[in-house]
Amino acid sequence: MSERRAAISGIGQSQVGRRLGRDPMELTLDACLDAIADAGLDRRDIDGLATYPGGWFGPRGFSGPGIPELQDALRLNLSWYAGGPELPGQLGSVIEAITAVGAGLATHVLCFRTVWESTAQGAGGRSGIGASAGGDGAGFRASGILEWTLPYGAASAAVWIALYAQRHMHEYGTTREQLAQIALTARRNAARNPKAIYREPLTLDDYLAARMISTPFCLYDCDVPADGATAVVVSRADRVRDLRRPPLRVEAVGSALRGRPSWDQFEDLTTMAMRDAGAMLWQRTDLRPRHVDVAELYDGFSFLALAWIEALGFCARGEGGAFVEGGANIALEGELPLNTHGGQLSAGRLHGYGFLHEAALQLWGEGGARQVAGDPRVAVAAAGGGPLAGCLLLVRD
Repeated sequence: MSERRAAISGIGQSQVGRRLGRDPMELTLDACLDAIADAGLDRRDIDGLATYPGGWFGPRGFSGPGIPELQDALRLNLSWYAGGPELPGQLGSVIEAITAVGAGLATHVLCFRTVWESTAQGAGGRSGIGASAGGDGAGFRASGILEWTLPYGAASAAVWIALYAQRHMHEYGTTREQLAQIALTARRNAARNPKAIYREPLTLDDYLAARMISTPFCLYDCDVPADGATAVVVSRADRVRDLRRPPLRVEAVGSALRGRPSWDQFEDLTTMAMRDAGAMLWQRTDLRPRHVDVAELYDGFSFLALAWIEALGFCARGEGGAFVEGGANIALEGELPLNTHGGQLSAGRLHGYGFLHEAALQLWGEGGARQVAGDPRVAVAAAGGGPLAGCLLLVRD
């Protein structure tokens, strides 16, 4: 498989926090320079650049600088670059970099993702749909999916994915108490992560008493807007033997989309595009779910992590609730340590890249107080919800 010609050679991350008030380019440079140094490389070694979703996409705070701005700031001489929103999930930019390296278009690709949603939000609550779409709300005109969902009060993914969760509950008997274990596990892990935004204890009673956002999601089912940048270096596997770190080989990728590319018209409303991405991943390797030591799975909303658990075959379809019940299976010492840094529910919404960063830390044995015991060697990182999904299987040789 062509992805096996690629490896993760370095990672970097800026300061992470709420309302940091720092320039997005400053955060981006911190993460990128950190990743380059972490790999034992120099800026002159970087000949590829990839990002999601690009510097001009989405509401204020959703993305930082794009390819041209960072290329100029770092004075990079590029052989290949890519950035844009129409990718298989937030890690799609990393998958593109893996493909470019495998094809020989670049040797060391710097991949980055920057958010500053917390600062953009300001001191008040989240903006209404008009302002969040990039304006001040005045004269806002819906387009695309919002033309059809706004008349029903379904303004965001918080509502759309809540409907998937309700359908899963209806079909399989999944309960809020089971779903709560995703959030409670994230908070326990975040307590051991000095960069996490929310580290104070969270109990089941706290969870059940929290205000509803969109049934069945309460406040603690939703990720935390944050400021921060994350970067990884994807290198040719035959060019990393003399670098600073032992390489993390890319064993397989999953990026398939075989259902309808829609938030609300997917043919199975108990799952999403991760169903196809997960199936593709295992078609490209002889490894199996039982070989995975660490799982870093997207939890923009708690149900997404549960849906990824099913999509990646860690339990049978419809059994995600039973698998996470009580939290033992997904604890640090459990069968499938999940979101060991606290995920986006407690550590902060770094929008996909944080999961890959944490997977690499765990495989390199640098998780600190949250390090999974037993010398983990295989990790999966996955990101995306609705019609977007991508996943990576990493192996420390």
